[in-house]
Amino acid sequence: MGDSCSPGCPHNVDVRADLPVAAAGVLGLLAVVEVVAQAQGANVQAPVALLLALCSTVPLAFVRTHAVSTTVTVLGAMGLMAISTGLRPPAAGMVAGIAALGVLGWQTSRHTRAAVARRGAYRDALADTLVEYAARGERARIARELHDVVAHHLSMISLQAEAARLSTPGLPAEEATRLSAIGDSARTALAEMRRLLGLLREDAGDSPNEAPQPGLEHLNDLVDGVRDSSRASYRLIVRGPVAPLDPGLELTAYRVVQEALTNARRHAPGASVDVELTYTGDALRLRVRDNGPGPGTAAAGHGLMGMRERISMVGGSLVAGAAPRGGFLVEAHLPAGK
Repeated sequence: MGDSCSPGCPHNVDVRADLPVAAAGVLGLLAVVEVVAQAQGANVQAPVALLLALCSTVPLAFVRTHAVSTTVTVLGAMGLMAISTGLRPPAAGMVAGIAALGVLGWQTSRHTRAAVARRGAYRDALADTLVEYAARGERARIARELHDVVAHHLSMISLQAEAARLSTPGLPAEEATRLSAIGDSARTALAEMRRLLGLLREDAGDSPNEAPQPGLEHLNDLVDGVRDSSRASYRLIVRGPVAPLDPGLELTAYRVVQEALTNARRHAPGASVDVELTYTGDALRLRVRDNGPGPGTAAAGHGLMGMRERISMVGGSLVAGAAPRGGFLVEAHLPAGK
């Protein structure tokens, strides 16, 4: 049968914990013997030499818990031994000093590795948090865009089906039932989509907002608001036959104008700004021009990057840079195909 031992039995004692104490005792004894041998016939104060010999070895017993203090004491005692007594520091003291330095170096290395590991874990956690926040922001943005665009089309399907059922004279009962089913399906899909998007917004930490996203009909209010909050001239110029466009395209156009006005206020404060909106039937053209000092830092900002991303999503194009007669110009072309 194998030997069994309770937690308190002698077999469970950590021998490594007693090793520094044993080494300190042995080295202290050897140091005393060596100092006594050196002191014979020498004109030295034996008590001082013996005390320094012990101070250069016995503190090794505490090296595991007080590595720095032990190292300083051992090395200091050896130095004082050579200076004050003229005796050669005992070999046992040198062994104790080397051991203390080794333990100190090992502990320093361990603490350094632990600190590096903690910093690495912190950086990883921070990177994961930033990625999660970015993902939540993206989910919230997708939820808003889907609500604006898809909800509009589903509502139109429901309304048109209901209008066709009620306004078509002599409509057979079977066809009326089909149109009613189309309207019911569209309304069910709309309700389900709103429920799912509500969950998505909650997951993204986005505050619920049932108000529709702005469209081109809100540009007047936008320009008026900017004009009222500044001392510059802001004009909205509309050309061509105004026609309702796809909600997603109108939202994109509104956001582009909004960002362009923000850039103008930031990079050309006090400059006059013209916002031109041109309907051509198959396209919508936007021009936002100020008479400020020129591109400056506006041409390299994140705002223009966001404009280009939005424009590309609807198949359009954007040009931004110095205007021909001075100032800064943002010009966008958005296809308005049906």
